[in-house]
Parts: sequence; C-alpha cells; structure tokens
Amino acid sequence: MRRLLAMSALTAALLSPLALAQQSPGQAAGDAAPSLSQVLEDFRADSQAATNRDRQRLTALLDDRDALEAALNKAQARLTAAEQRRAALESQRSEQRQRLDRLREQAGNQTGDLGGVQGVISQRIGALRDDLGDSWLTLGSSVSLPERPADDALLDLDTLVALGESLAQLTAESARVVRFAAPVAGRSGELNRREVMRAGAFAAFSEGQLLRQPGNGEALAVIERTPQEISEALRAYQQGQREALPLDPSQGQVLKALTQRPDVWQRFQQGGYVGYVIVALGVLGLLVAVSQYAYLLLVSQRLRRQLRDATTLRDDNPLGRILKRFQALGEGHAPEALEARLDEALLAEQPRLERGQPLVKLLAAVAPLLGLLGTVTGMIVTFQSITVFGTGDPQLMAGGISQALVTTVLGLITAVPLLFAQTALASRSRSLVGLLEGRASAVLADHLEGRQRHPESRHAHPA
Repeated sequence: MRRLLAMSALTAALLSPLALAQQSPGQAAGDAAPSLSQVLEDFRADSQAATNRDRQRLTALLDDRDALEAALNKAQARLTAAEQRRAALESQRSEQRQRLDRLREQAGNQTGDLGGVQGVISQRIGALRDDLGDSWLTLGSSVSLPERPADDALLDLDTLVALGESLAQLTAESARVVRFAAPVAGRSGELNRREVMRAGAFAAFSEGQLLRQPGNGEALAVIERTPQEISEALRAYQQGQREALPLDPSQGQVLKALTQRPDVWQRFQQGGYVGYVIVALGVLGLLVAVSQYAYLLLVSQRLRRQLRDATTLRDDNPLGRILKRFQALGEGHAPEALEARLDEALLAEQPRLERGQPLVKLLAAVAPLLGLLGTVTGMIVTFQSITVFGTGDPQLMAGGISQALVTTVLGLITAVPLLFAQTALASRSRSLVGLLEGRASAVLADHLEGRQRHPESRHAHPA
C-alpha cells in the first residue's frame, strides 16, 4: 500500500508540468491544481496525437519511396538510351576508321613514292622553321615562315605551291633593307617608338645602336654596347649620309664578340691591384725621368752660355762653380793638389747631374717582376675557379687569365719606356760630365803652362 502511494505521488510529480503546460494562462491563474485523473487524460491525448503524427510521417515516407522508384526507373531508361547511342556512335566510328584506312590505301596507291617526298619536305620545313625562328627576315614585313604540315596530311599541289612562294619571299627579304617604325626598349628599359632599319637577315639597328633579336613575341631592344666606329657607320647610313653598311655574315656572332670586347679602362681594371701598383710606379718613374731630363736640358743651356762668356763665372751652372772654386785656390799649390781639388769639385757636381737615374733604373727592373707576380696570382685565381666550378664554363676562368695577361702586359709596357728614359738620362749626364772634365782639364793645363812660362808671376788667373 505504501509503495502504491509512493508511485502515485511520483507519477503526479512528473505529470504535473505537462498538465500545467496544457492549461491556458487564464486557467493557470484562476483555477486550482489539476487532479490526477485530468493529468492522465491529458497524457493519453498527447500520446494519441504523437501516434497520429508518426502515422502521417510513415505515410509520407511511403509516398516518397514511390517517387524515388519512379525517378530510378526514369534514370535507368535514360541510361539504356545512352548505351544504345554509344553503341551506334562506336559503330559509326568503326565505319569511318575503315573508310579512312581505305582512303589512305587509295592515296598511297595513287601517290606512289610521294610519301617519302612528303616526309623529306616535312623534315625540311621543320628545320627551316627552327633555323629562322629567331631570324630578322619576318621583322618589318608581311612574310611568314612556311607552316609545318601535319603528320597525316596529304601532300597536294597547293601545299607545294604555297611552300615555293614562301621560300621565294624569304629569299627576297634576305636581300632587302627595310625601314619601319616599331617600339624599341632602351638600355634602361624604357620603351619608345623608333625608326628601325633591317638589313636582310644580318642585323637590325636604330639610331646607331644594334638591336637584339626578339624572341617569343618580345619587343625589340638595343644591345648593351655598340662599338663606336660601328655606331657612327650605322647612324650615317640610316641618315642617308653613307652608302656602305657594316654587316656581320656570321649572324651576329662577330658583332656580339665586338660588343663584349672591353675598352681600355675595362682592360686596365682587369689587372687588379697588382696592375694599379705597376701603373703607379711607372707614372712615378716617368715623372722623375722627365723632371731630371728637363733639369739636364737647363744645365746644358747654361753651360753653353758659360762657354760663350768664359770671363764671367756664374753660379747657375756646374762649370762656373767649378772654375770659381779653382780660382779661389790661389797660387803656390802643387800640380797634384790642384788636380785633386779640381776632381773634388767635379765629383761634387756629378750627383746633381745623375740624380734620379738609380730610381728610374730600379723601377724599370721591378715592373716586369710585378707583372710576373700578377701572372702568378691570376693563375691561382684560375685554378681556384677550376677547383670550384670545373672546366665546363670557360668564362669562369676568364677573370684570372685576364689578370695574368694584363699584369704581364702592364709590366712590360712600364719597363720599356723607363729603360729608354734611364738610357737617355745616363747619356745626357755622361755628356755633361765629360764636357766639365774636359774644360776643367783644359783650365788646369793652361794654368800649369802659364806658371812654367812666367815662374815669377804669382797672380796668374786661369783662362
């Protein structure tokens, strides 16, 4: 009994919110709490409503399945029709293939050996298009390259006629100089419309600048550097001031090599630091040689003036200074003493006359050695490049080889003028020293002869 009461109370507690939810707000506000029988009645009603909804959903599902089956049947019908159509198309394809085989067999029987001719023509046309793909011939003209025939195309008369006309037009264009306007990219990348001239299949230029062959639809562009003499010739020809035009029969290879040839400054820079040292020493030696040779010329001029006027001794020349010192010795000296004093005066003047010669000679001897040093360092750089990159790309070794050769050339170029300069200085100074020695010996001899003729004379003056 107690258990039954507890279950009733628990059921009432669970069903009470449902009963409250079924009540209207007016009822919830005005009526008292619902009874247990009313709650059970409401529960049954809700259960019946849920059952009805489930039945309606099941009915709807049964109806959708019918529609699905109908759609499936329709799709199967379409599939069947497509399979039938595919079978028809395959049958048609087989018939056309058999017809094509019969036509090919018929064409082969009719053309005979033309099949081999067609293969040769196709091969030649392909090679021609490959060779002329980057050619100048199609630039500024309406001529186009012959079309490459398809592999299964039949060789007919129209194809041969078109090929002949195309080859004739290309041949004619190879001998023409065409003038036209086209956009050209400068060295800085700016694109301007210029007047361009094309000389057959050799080259194209604009405003004295050679153009680079366009590829893959790119615009024309000037090359990095056009040699000065070629640029002047091209500009004069384009302006109508010259009839001759420099051409490169090697399809631009020679011009390309000329444009990559370094100028004097670039060649000098290839020598590196060793080259700079050689040139600096050479300039120093030449400055010393030139200044000393100018000094010797000035001394020669003053000596000639002193020789013309022997009575007036001047201090601006070696002969005047030597004779003044000899005159200042006075009388009463032995001949050996006079000769020794005269030699002393000559030796005092000789260093000035031979000044700079040892330095010039030293620089002339050091310059080739520095050139040899640059050769060794350049070869070391070359072998390092070979070790790292191998011998596949000669341009990677060009830097070291250029340094070796340029430093050798600079050493020889520096040494040869310095040797000539040192020889000229030595010859000039020896000539002056010989002149001084001769005049000094003559003065000493005159002085001694005067003393023998007039032994009583104590105030004889040297001539």
